[in-house]
Amino acid sequence: MKSRNILLGATVLAAPLALAHTAAAQPVTGLYISGNGGYTLESGQKAKNIVVRDTTQPYEARIDFRNGFTGDASIGYGFGNGFRVELEGDYFENRFDELKADGGDAVASGKEEKYGAFLNALYDFDVGLPFMYPYVGGGVGWQYSDYDDFNSDTIEVSKTKTSFAYQGIAGVAFPIPQVPGLSLTVQYRFTGLEGTRKYNGSYAGGVPIEFDANHEYNNSVEGGLRYAFGVAQPMAPAPAPAPVAAPAPAPAKTYLVFFDWDKYNLTPRANQIIAEAASDSHSQSVTTIDVSGYTDTSGTPTYNQGLSERRAQAVAAQLVTDGVPQSEISIHAYGETHLLVPTGPGVREPQNRRVEIVLQ
Repeated sequence: MKSRNILLGATVLAAPLALAHTAAAQPVTGLYISGNGGYTLESGQKAKNIVVRDTTQPYEARIDFRNGFTGDASIGYGFGNGFRVELEGDYFENRFDELKADGGDAVASGKEEKYGAFLNALYDFDVGLPFMYPYVGGGVGWQYSDYDDFNSDTIEVSKTKTSFAYQGIAGVAFPIPQVPGLSLTVQYRFTGLEGTRKYNGSYAGGVPIEFDANHEYNNSVEGGLRYAFGVAQPMAPAPAPAPVAAPAPAPAKTYLVFFDWDKYNLTPRANQIIAEAASDSHSQSVTTIDVSGYTDTSGTPTYNQGLSERRAQAVAAQLVTDGVPQSEISIHAYGETHLLVPTGPGVREPQNRRVEIVLQ
């Protein structure tokens, strides 16, 4: 098997292997757009079954290319669990360099342009570093291959053909904190055209010639930007309420509501505890009900901040349903800070996945 095929297989197979050895994925949720540009190295192509009208036996040659440039743009959707899909349009340009045949080498001019579309599937990883998120993926699509004024010695070709195509992608995204949702990306792409494309042109000023161009490969290194829509600035933790001086303050009563990992929906037991807190607030001299959301340390701080807010909002909404005036409820979100059970980073601790209801 050729080394380029081994490289493509390793890139595509890296996704399930990494899934088994990494923490929760950095979620890209909803619509996003991206654009990349960079440098591309195209492998030499074999021109097979070359037939000139007055030859009796087909022969072979090799077409070599200079390094060129590439660009692509995508629109995609992230599912919030690391997986995302996208539709990509791309462009490659490499100028011809030489035509090598048994009769000798000849300088070639003109260029090959490739363009088309891919449907890609990718996965983002959280490796515990908030400033970088690797990703891998692959795609299938359709490409146009345009021999634009190929000219070598006495051979001239100017034709466009189409082919099924595939690619593997491996890259790293670097979030830009000053612009929520915007990331700088650096990636490697391996792109291959499958099958045979038949070109025809002229030889020696008018004699018909035709040949087959077989499998074609590009290795590209690109840089670009990706923007995810709807990403808000993380909510800053609310300051702890200042103590109220009183001659004989009544002790605050606290209720704990626990959640499953990465969830903010209420369990039947959680509804019972919230109903009890709502009932007690009617029978006591309560002026404020503090509802504070927390998470464990699995996931990223930014994601945990949002998850703690969603948990607090869910509990507050149920308190209102149980008869507590909205004006009496004060909501706070503390993310993975203020742990009930101290742990290190990346630990799923059930006691830390909670909302505290405090009757003041």
